Amino acid sequence: MLKNGNHYDRGGNDVLAGNSGIDKTLAVSPNQGTELLQNVDIKTQARIDLTAALRSAARFGLNEGVCNHFSLEVPGNPNHFFINPQGLHWSELHPSDLVIVDQAGQKISGKHSVEPTAFFIHGRIHLGKRKKCILHTHMPYATSLCLLEDGELLVGANQNSMRFYNRIGYDQNYGGVALDESEGDRICDALADKDIVFLQHHGVIVCGDNVVNAFDDLYYLERACMVQVLAQGTGKKIKTVPDSIVAEVSAQIESQRQQSVLHFEALKRLLTKEDPRWYCI
Repeated sequence: MLKNGNHYDRGGNDVLAGNSGIDKTLAVSPNQGTELLQNVDIKTQARIDLTAALRSAARFGLNEGVCNHFSLEVPGNPNHFFINPQGLHWSELHPSDLVIVDQAGQKISGKHSVEPTAFFIHGRIHLGKRKKCILHTHMPYATSLCLLEDGELLVGANQNSMRFYNRIGYDQNYGGVALDESEGDRICDALADKDIVFLQHHGVIVCGDNVVNAFDDLYYLERACMVQVLAQGTGKKIKTVPDSIVAEVSAQIESQRQQSVLHFEALKRLLTKEDPRWYCI
């Protein structure tokens, strides 16, 4: 929270007072998103952005109870990762609620505990594929495709799905709840060199180099799956376009990643309207 030019926590304490490593002056307009935060250190911004992704996912109904996890490599430390804590609903999270874990999933810092199974999947992908941001959900339309025999996203059927051309892997096996690293290793193998993996009978994982692009992909993946499921519900054959066109459209969308940034900043403005204190440290 901002007050008289200073940054305060939810208890009203000036969290930046006496911290010579961070500029206390933060310029935020009540009508803008947190893109106008000035001089916030990179780790704090990473916390804010991951929190925004979690809260926004809850707004769209992409969460499930207090389960599933989003994780992000801590800037400057490739062996430490932010992850949402155990037992908190995504819609109530603040940046300070995020926990930092090491590559084995052991807590380094944070006021909450971490679900024991959380890092069996995330850790293997972070380390095995060096993905910086990993978003795992059981969002309904994407997960519904995981229930089908040979269920896949038809990337040539819808413009939104075309962005995922040659970017999706499929894990056709299911080994139960991830209680050890073997489940994560198998999922990691199925991901291969892709950004997304559909998990049979389970859900999906979306990876990215940053929170903004990963969340934008997560959002549009669910939209693409929703349209496909609705189309399949008609019982009619789905028409697709040639791969050459799909590849061209995919490249066009990838070249316009400023749309991902604008989308994410708009979402943060909506979060601020709903709860002006959501990004308080």
